[in-house]
Parts: sequence; C-alpha cells; structure tokens
Amino acid sequence: MKNTFKLEGLDCANCAAKMEAAIKKLDGVSSATVNFMTTKMVIEAEDDKMSRILEAAERIIKKIEPDVRLKKA
Repeated sequence: MKNTFKLEGLDCANCAAKMEAAIKKLDGVSSATVNFMTTKMVIEAEDDKMSRILEAAERIIKKIEPDVRLKKA
C-alpha cells in the first residue's frame, strides 16, 4: 500500500533527510521518501502494518521537527 502525505511546516532539508532515513527503518516499510522541495512524504508499506507505521512515522517527525504537521495528501 502506498500513501502520500503533506508535511506542513517542513523548513529544513537536513531534517527531511533524517525523517526519511528513520522511517525507512520501520518494520514493514518497503520504501519511504521525503521530498523537501514539495514537502511531500510517500510511504510504501504492508497494508496490515500501515496504521502502526503511520503512528511511528508521526512520532519520528515530531521528534525531529516538532512544528511539522502530517496531512493526508
């Protein structure tokens, strides 16, 4: 399953790279990209683990950049 999100408030390219690297390591994630220029994140992962992955991704994002809001694109 592939999901696309908008990262509102993302203003750090290095932070985007850190988010991408951490999310890629989550169990069940087959690919993850965070595009700083478009502020979009795409996660491809196993359907049955997607809700847990999204919760973990949101925690990672908040830890790296607390002001960023994750919205479904």
